[in-house]
Formats: sequence, structure tokens, C-alpha cells
Amino acid sequence: MSKEEFLNELKSALSGLPQDDADERLLFYSEMIDDRMEEGANESEAVSGIGTVDEIVRQTLEDIPITKIVKEKITPKRRLRAWEVVLIVLGFPVWFPLIVAAGAVVLSLYIVFWSLIVSLWAIEVSLWVCLLGMAAAAAVYLFQGYALQGIAMLGAALFCGGLSIFMFFVCTAASKGMIKLTKKAAIGIKSRLIGKENAK
Repeated sequence: MSKEEFLNELKSALSGLPQDDADERLLFYSEMIDDRMEEGANESEAVSGIGTVDEIVRQTLEDIPITKIVKEKITPKRRLRAWEVVLIVLGFPVWFPLIVAAGAVVLSLYIVFWSLIVSLWAIEVSLWVCLLGMAAAAAVYLFQGYALQGIAMLGAALFCGGLSIFMFFVCTAASKGMIKLTKKAAIGIKSRLIGKENAK
């Protein structure tokens, strides 16, 4: 692929983004291709070495705040006609509560999922507290001569220790998964806003 073809494809893919961000990306990748060609790569190698258009669009969506994309989308590109203003005002009692309700549902789901993650970490911490408490109790029982109770407490402490190690991996995996899901959801929302299905 030539530099011109690549930049045209990238320009088309970035068309829904704020104009200054799209121009900045185009200039950046144009200069990157030129730098690679100055280092001795031919045009095709220079273009293929910087990644695909989809990867660049995905990275760009991660970098741009969603508020900037929303502001770009809601800013009218032309002056609104009188009948459009009237429709917006008359429709406000319908569309505004629907948008607020949809936002509240999404936010509540997000909070619920993170609450589950926090609960898992709370279980992990409680297992460590139980481990320390039972180990201390085992030491006290053994010191006082109650060997059977001390051994039972020591066994329970070891059980809590093993379970806490297992829970650590579960909590870590769940947290990483939630972070990935959050990033994918943000990119999905941004790609919907700019109207680029291929940006996901």
C-alpha cells in the first residue's frame, strides 16, 4: 500500500472524530512514514510497519476523551432551522428522560459489577485476617497446653491461607477482566458516536 492510499484510508476512518484530532493523527503518521523511508525502508515497508488503520483508529479512540467526541457530535455543523428548534424543545419531555434513564441503567450496571469486584477483594482481606487470627489463637492454645485445640486452629489457619491464595488469583483475574470490559465498552461507545463500526 502506498503512503497516499494509507493516509486516504486513515482519513476516511477518522472522519467521525474531532477535526483537530484527525488532522493531528494524519500528520503524525505521514511524518512517521517519511521518517521510515529516510531510514532506508521503501514506501510499502514504511506503511506496513506502522500498523493497520483499524489499530490506529482503536488507539485514537482510547486516547480521545469521550466528552470531546460527544461535544463534537452535539455541536451543530450548521445553523438550526426554526422547525428543528421547535421539535427539539417540544420533544424534550420525551427524549431527555429516556437519555437520563438509559444513562442511569448503564451507570448502575457498572457500579454493580465493580461492587462485586470490591466484595471479592473484601473476602480476600477477611481470609487473611482469619489466617492471622487463627494462627495467633493456635499459638495461644499450644502455649497454654491445649494441643488438640491448637492443632485444630493451626489447620483452620492453613485452610484460610490456602483459600486466600486461591481468592487472590480470582480477584486479580476478575479485576483485570473488568478493566478490559470497561475499556472495550468505552471504545464501543466512542465508535458508535463517531459512526465507525470498524473502530472496535
